[in-house]
Amino acid sequence: MIKEYKTIGEVVGPLMAVDKVSGVKYEELIEVRLQNGELRKGQVLEIQEDKALVQIFEGTAGINLRDSAVRFLGHPLELGVSEDMIGRVFDGLGRPKDNGPEILAEKMLDINGEVINPMARDYPDEFIQTGISSIDHLNTLVRGQKLPVFSGSGLPHKELAAQISRQATVLNADDDFAVVFAGIGITFEEAEYFMEDFRKTGAIDRSVVFMNLANDPAIERIATPRMALTAAEYLAYEKGMHVLVIMTDMTNYCEALREISAARREVPGRRGYPGYLYTNLATLYERAGRIKGLKGSVTQIPILTMPEDDKTHPIPDLTGYITEGQIILSRELYKSGIKPPIDVLPSLSRLKDKGTGAGKTRKDHAATMNQLFSAYAQGKQAKELAVVLGDSALSEVDKIYAKFAERFEAEYIDQGYTTNRDIFETLDLGWKLLDILPRTELKRIKDEMIDEYLPDKKV
Repeated sequence: MIKEYKTIGEVVGPLMAVDKVSGVKYEELIEVRLQNGELRKGQVLEIQEDKALVQIFEGTAGINLRDSAVRFLGHPLELGVSEDMIGRVFDGLGRPKDNGPEILAEKMLDINGEVINPMARDYPDEFIQTGISSIDHLNTLVRGQKLPVFSGSGLPHKELAAQISRQATVLNADDDFAVVFAGIGITFEEAEYFMEDFRKTGAIDRSVVFMNLANDPAIERIATPRMALTAAEYLAYEKGMHVLVIMTDMTNYCEALREISAARREVPGRRGYPGYLYTNLATLYERAGRIKGLKGSVTQIPILTMPEDDKTHPIPDLTGYITEGQIILSRELYKSGIKPPIDVLPSLSRLKDKGTGAGKTRKDHAATMNQLFSAYAQGKQAKELAVVLGDSALSEVDKIYAKFAERFEAEYIDQGYTTNRDIFETLDLGWKLLDILPRTELKRIKDEMIDEYLPDKKV
């Protein structure tokens, strides 16, 4: 029989201290029965001798210390999983939110996951097509990778997230593909945008959605990404599916961590965030990957808004250390009306070379990618020079590069949020733009490849 404790000593924010406890474990799930019979759930954060510090998911408002009772349930927070989760919407704690029936769980899984033995990990090397040229061609996403999107306040990351959710697919694979979407501390308006888009386009039929809204308790935000990743791991490693996990907004998750850390009176680190922010984020991001012998995979696209567009802020800074690259949205491109405003030059996918080439995309992928990067960088330089010194200061080749940069932004990057380009369309578009340049400037592509794809190209 589970013992009930009526020894609540103190309540501070979402935290509660319970005295004279025994046999309590770290991260154990608790249940608080309020004086009016209401039940709230929580989790053990810390144990010191016979005292336990717990966090209450629904908040501590209205709790009477004398008449409320706490039960320690003997297991961590768990999620009931089943294939029936696909097509359903849940709140941040895994409870159905779409007026549908309760999920008949095949099993209950600890939301903190199990540590993957590094020796059991398989190397990510299969191309995932998002339908977005500046990602697929220049910053390729690979199955099992974690590739974050760095955005800024007011930039259209929600449109980009919805587009990737709709369009993402694994080429040359017959295995099932699913999207797990986690909205973390997002506004009601954003949640409605995603749900309407998912339903209208049919993306909901292959999606599992977890929604934690801005007016939900901050403490729930800590659990939401773990709920999503637990569902993803179940579908990937037990049902053999390729799963893409999109989590937005990780900045709200980190703010919730900071709030709880302050309530615990911990010594703050950079900008008030807890010193263990790096470790905590790693427990989420490192749950992406592939496992040898299993055909499923978990690929992550975490989205975060950089405060004041600052790449050196602790959240993007630490995220960049843990993950394999970043997609950066540009305010300058956004103001120019380019959609999606992906800034390709500072963006990076560290695994792009592993998922491209003959048999995966096409043999000209890497060469055209390098040439487009180089030409766009030179074109941007030429345009900046023209602003300072005027067009007359540019050489004829500089003027060609400036023209290339303009057309690259207008035709290649600016594809809108509804255009779904396959990788072959994107590669052909890349060649069409490279045809602007003199052949002597195509120094990163072998002659035989130019002859094959641009046979009319003269010196």
